[in-house]
Amino acid sequence: MIVRPSRREVLRFGSAAAAAAALPAPAIAQGSPAANWPNKPIRIIVGFPAGGLTDSFARAYGEFISQKTGQPVTVENKTGASGAIAAEQVKSAAPDGYTLMWTISTTMIMNKVLFKKLPYDPDKDFVLISWMSAGHLPFIVHKSVPATNLAEFAAYARANKTSVGTYGAGSYSHIAVEELNKHFGLKMEAVHYRGEAPMWIDVGSGAIQAGSGSYAAASGVLQSGNGRAIAVPTRERMRKLPNVATFYEQGVTSKAFQIQGFIGLVGPAGIPTPIVEKLSAMMVEGGKSERIQKMLDTFGVDVPAQDHKFFQKIITEEGPIWIDLLKALNLEPQ
Repeated sequence: MIVRPSRREVLRFGSAAAAAAALPAPAIAQGSPAANWPNKPIRIIVGFPAGGLTDSFARAYGEFISQKTGQPVTVENKTGASGAIAAEQVKSAAPDGYTLMWTISTTMIMNKVLFKKLPYDPDKDFVLISWMSAGHLPFIVHKSVPATNLAEFAAYARANKTSVGTYGAGSYSHIAVEELNKHFGLKMEAVHYRGEAPMWIDVGSGAIQAGSGSYAAASGVLQSGNGRAIAVPTRERMRKLPNVATFYEQGVTSKAFQIQGFIGLVGPAGIPTPIVEKLSAMMVEGGKSERIQKMLDTFGVDVPAQDHKFFQKIITEEGPIWIDLLKALNLEPQ
């Protein structure tokens, strides 16, 4: 038998439904984990040593997140294997927004070529939250090299045995040497170091003729007058070196000198979208803060944190370019 509701019941239920429909979505989902995030400490894993650019970014932006959320933010350094050790740990964490990773383009892109087998999948195991520029990587020659631009440097390299330092095989600076060799038809030797510090020591002493790397690490060579910058990558000139032309301006139009290494905030795949958007917005806001602006200036970084949509765009557009450039080096994967 079908029981028909009375007119009074229809009106009562209809009013309740209308009231529920009028409620904003967050009020309806108020009890969800995303709505209550964060209600406990947040942990940030950094795949590189304390004191470097990636670690400094993690601590400065982490402090801003703590101030905005009222929750403690801790930073842990899990170094090794170009960020792979940290990545393996973070990919296995609960996707609840309480374990995050500060990492770099090597971990998210280049390791796919540099290693035979990775304990993580850069494309599937993480959600992208915020992209941060790693800064320009100026190309610097020793003061004894009579060159103020790339054309003059190429002429010098044709007439003299020339060695150019890199901060590691498969690094951006390694790619730069090979792309310059290709463009100018040179045979410069790439000398690989374990990091920037020993490389810049040799550039400053004249043991090698040139190198490329971060402005902060190279500042001692530049300020002492033992080296001079003759080119910077990407399409825009560097604020710290406004009189130094870009590779592109000097006619070296390889895509290698138009893309940019990055530092990124990611989390384990599956973090709810509302949490990703909250974190992403906080990162963009933090990048505009006075403290972080000063830090960016110190490191010679011109662009602050960008949102998760920008991060995805960079990975989609520039990721394949990095892969092709690395494959062209014909390195034996580890």
